[in-house]
Order: sequence, then structure tokens, then C-alpha cells
Amino acid sequence: MDLSATIILIGITVLTSYQAWKRPDLLDRWMFTPYKIKNNQQWDRFVLSGLIHKDQMHLLFNMFTFYFFGRVVEMFLIYRLGKSFGLFTFLMFYVGAIIVSDLPTYFKHKENFRYRALGASGGVAAAVFASIMIMPLSDICLFGLICLPGFVLGLLFLIYTFVQARKGSDGINHDAHLYGALFGIAFVLIISPQSGLNFIEQIKSFRPF
Repeated sequence: MDLSATIILIGITVLTSYQAWKRPDLLDRWMFTPYKIKNNQQWDRFVLSGLIHKDQMHLLFNMFTFYFFGRVVEMFLIYRLGKSFGLFTFLMFYVGAIIVSDLPTYFKHKENFRYRALGASGGVAAAVFASIMIMPLSDICLFGLICLPGFVLGLLFLIYTFVQARKGSDGINHDAHLYGALFGIAFVLIISPQSGLNFIEQIKSFRPF
């Protein structure tokens, strides 16, 4: 297995999450807490919160997903921009997605001292949707049971996430998923406008049967 930037990011996240589980003080300091960010000027929480996870299942799901879709984005950027600049851009893409996906949550909850969140879901969602923009007809399988073309599953996910974000009643930061996804789409279109045209052409050629 090649030691890609995707693998390195996963390794770092596993190590930092494991340390946070052992050290409650670290978990509390790195948690995404808008109230403390605003009042204590702890802006580093925007990034640090993406390096910790609630539990093993949360970590496994995010990193398993990122492993498959992150590699697609990483290879795409290396192909488009060259190895060195492509890897740098991929790292900025992932960190940027984590930050940007949390901005709406920050503004929504900056006066709520009880609100806190953690996890790399915004960055992972960005990788998934960037991959969908690059290869919209590639199948994405849910738990190995239901497989759908990426653009179909992506559309269903966006609708579900938008509805759940409006409800805001299940304790999951759906805003991070939604804005992470939009960041991934916008990123690919900015880096490679031609990808938008290719996306449309591939969708036009799609035949369900």
C-alpha cells in the first residue's frame, strides 16, 4: 500500500483521536465549541476538532469513507497540478473543508455555551462530493448492500442532510455535512471548470438499465 497523503491524514487522525479518548482535558480543549472560540479566541478549534472523534465507530466510519474517496481527490489533484503542488492542494482542500463546513455552525451557536461538536465529517463529505463531481457514474455502495451511481446517492444525501439540518433535533451536525459537500463540489469546479462540463455529459449518458 502506497503511503499517500490520504493514509497519512488517516494515521494522524487515528492517533489524535486515541489520545483524546485517554485524555479528557485534550478532548475538551480540541472540541469544536463556538462559545469558547468566540470568547477565548481559540480559533484553532476549527482545525483541531477535525482530528478527534466521539468513539471508535465514529472514527472508523469517517476514516473508512475518507480512505476511498480521499484517494480519488488526491490522485485527481496530482494529475492536474503535479505531485508536489497537487499534494499541497489536497492538504489545503481537506483542512479548508473542515474549517468552512463548521462556519455556519459557529455563527449559529456562538452564543450557546452548551453546544459542542467534533469529527472530520465536513472534510470527509467534501472528499465524497468532490469524487462524485469527478466520477459521477461510479457506484457507491451502502454497507455493501445497496449500490447507486454517485450522483444519485449524492443528490439523495443532500436532500436528507438539508431536511435534517432544518430540523436540528438528532444531535448530529448536519450543517457540517451539507456545507462540506458543497465545498467539495465548488472546489472541483474552481480547480477544473472542465469537470463541470464532463459531469453534465456523463449524467446525460446515464442509463439506469
